[in-house]
Formats: sequence, C-alpha cells, structure tokens
Amino acid sequence: MPEIEIRESRPDDMDFIERLYPAAFPAEDLLPLVRALLVGEPGILSLVASADGALAGHLLFTPCGIAGTPARAALLGPLAVAAQWQRQGVGSALIRDGVRRLDQAGVEEAYVLGDPAYYGRSGFRAETAIAPPYPLPEAWRGAWQSLGLVGAQRPAGTLSVPDIWMQPALWGP
Repeated sequence: MPEIEIRESRPDDMDFIERLYPAAFPAEDLLPLVRALLVGEPGILSLVASADGALAGHLLFTPCGIAGTPARAALLGPLAVAAQWQRQGVGSALIRDGVRRLDQAGVEEAYVLGDPAYYGRSGFRAETAIAPPYPLPEAWRGAWQSLGLVGAQRPAGTLSVPDIWMQPALWGP
C-alpha cells in the first residue's frame, strides 16, 4: 500500500484536478460542476490525496441543510482517483479524512449518490428519511446513501443544496 497523505486543495492543484476528472469519468463532464463548486460555493471542503508523493485523488464536500430544520449536512461528490492509484485505498482515505473534518466542524450527516458497494465500505447506508433534491429513478434508489456523524437525532425531509446542485442531470440519467 502506498503512503497516502490528505490535505486541502490549493489553487496550484487545478491542473491536476482538470486532468483527473475527464480521465476518471470519460463519459461524464464533471469539470463545470467541480469548477463552479471550487470558485463559487463558500464552505466547500476540497481535499487532494497524494500517494508516494504524487497527486492521486480529489474529493469535494458541499455544505447543505435539511429543508425546514437547523440540521447541518454535507453532500459528498464528486470523488475521483487517478487510474494508477485506484484500488489502493486513496478514495477511502479521502472519504475518511473528509468525514473526520466534517465531524469536527459539527456537521451531522453526510450524503452521497453513488455505488453502494463502494461507499458502503466507508459506512454509508441506504437513506430513506432524507430525500435528494430531485426524485431518483427507481434503479438508483439504493445509491442514495447517508452517514451519521455527530449522533444528533435525525430529521426527515429533503436535502437542501446550493443552486449549482439544482440540475436534474446530476440526479438522474
């Protein structure tokens, strides 16, 4: 296993980030979302991982809320790991470090729309009490997941996300 270090991203990481997402997700154009989050959303948690001294991955957590409640939440995504570093713990290390930082900041829940087998390894479980901003296709219901952080009583409702996330294409095929 490589030695993995996690830190907050810096402006000089953008070249790596700009190459990473198209390589990791050739069928999806995630760069407009990533750029908009990094430039226009306050409070974004943007982390990069280095493995054996080379940049290897990136993830974002967007601050969110639960409509009608004071609950503090975060939405994980996107997350990308360079091909040569996949299946070596880089993505899991990014998630663990991000969750630790959110927990220290008093965030109560983290949410993700992604592969249950992958995110389940980090403790995420199917979410039914909090709805995503848009209805999900039935085939994607198990991909909507959450992870409780602080232990506060869980509200029910809908995840309230910044405007950049209010694009139907981000929530369905």
